[in-house]
Amino acid sequence: MELALQPAFLWPECCIYKIPKELRMLNEKAYSPRLISIGPLHHGKKGLIKRDMLKLRYVRNFFYRTQKKQEDFYELIDKQYLQVLRSYSECDLVVEDLMKVILLDAIFIIELFLNTDRNPDDQDDEILSKPWLRRAIRVDLMLLENQIPYFVLRELYEYAFRDDNRIEQKRVVNPFLKLTCTYFSLSYEQGHMEEEGDPKHFTDLLRTFHCRPFLSKTILATRDQDEIRQKMVVKPIKHLYSATKLDEAGVKFKVVEGDGSFLDIKFQKNSCLDFSPCFTSSWLLNCLPCLKCFPCMVRMQTFLEVPHLVVEDRTETLFRNIMALEECHYPREAYFCNYVTLLDFLISTEKDVELLVDKKVIRNQLGSNAEVVTLINNLCPDQAGDASSIYYELSRRLNRHCDNPWNRTLATMSSVYFPDIWRGTATVVGLIILGFTFWNFLRPYVL
Repeated sequence: MELALQPAFLWPECCIYKIPKELRMLNEKAYSPRLISIGPLHHGKKGLIKRDMLKLRYVRNFFYRTQKKQEDFYELIDKQYLQVLRSYSECDLVVEDLMKVILLDAIFIIELFLNTDRNPDDQDDEILSKPWLRRAIRVDLMLLENQIPYFVLRELYEYAFRDDNRIEQKRVVNPFLKLTCTYFSLSYEQGHMEEEGDPKHFTDLLRTFHCRPFLSKTILATRDQDEIRQKMVVKPIKHLYSATKLDEAGVKFKVVEGDGSFLDIKFQKNSCLDFSPCFTSSWLLNCLPCLKCFPCMVRMQTFLEVPHLVVEDRTETLFRNIMALEECHYPREAYFCNYVTLLDFLISTEKDVELLVDKKVIRNQLGSNAEVVTLINNLCPDQAGDASSIYYELSRRLNRHCDNPWNRTLATMSSVYFPDIWRGTATVVGLIILGFTFWNFLRPYVL
């Protein structure tokens, strides 16, 4: 027991942290549960206790469903109390009370997941019958301080449904992981999800899901962090032009739909445009969109491919808690923090948001563009600009493109004289008339 009370950072099991004061001061509400407490860090707090009766009713239904004894479940997790205790950066509960809290909360979560999977619109369920309550509890389960170790949930679930899982496990190696993904509306792909192994908790699962495709391509292929840093230029981003400035320099924003990853941002530019920006086909495609069916024409443009981002009420809470997890647990792998810092550079004014919304890179559900600017700009602490970023090389290439006066000149001409087929046609006709006029002026002197 004396060893268990050593500072949390000494134990590799530590993964659930009390949010540092410096981060909490930025937005207290984003880190604190509003309706229900999970784990010891917020247990017994005023305003959350009244939901304990809801937990008890769910636990009662769970044991009625499984027809197993509560004592058996308690003994199962009590054998691992040391690992559970070491999972928290701090804990004020004695071991016996901690195990009771963990068991109650774990069974409640499993029962909630099962109910959601079987009938998400069950009007007889206390939570599922109230959409506002269902959404609020889902947000509470994302919070870093409001977690219990994932291995506890998985082991209790497998013990409860061991016989039922024999057939299911032939198709799904980790049935509880699939159940978790269903609850959080994450796509479950067995090949990808199983490669990652068990997450540490739900906040870690959300981070892994949103970073997974990029990590699979770039990071996980090389497990050695030093080797990764040799292959990738990882330095702090000191400067990057905003979205509107990039657009004025001819960078086209292209939305990337699909797998849920936020990190997979790419700058696509044909190498010949580096030598002669005049070869760009943007002006022609503006006038004749039908030419986009020819890949060679599309490749003669400059693109910044950005994954689709929905900005809604829970976005700030999700982002802040994933970033806090990286600050505390993944300081050398703060990829999500790098992504948010990049967004902070791209979005400086309402015009930047308007551009990204127009290009369908962002779907704004907050109501105004000003709210999006405030949200993004307030996410990054002051020291974020000093942190190394995996997007350093991307930012360097974008800045170099934007600093080229030819790119800005051609982009301006394209937007002013060739924005669509009508003005483009008028421009061409005007040039022809100007040419004939000039020729008529010169003809007496030439002939």
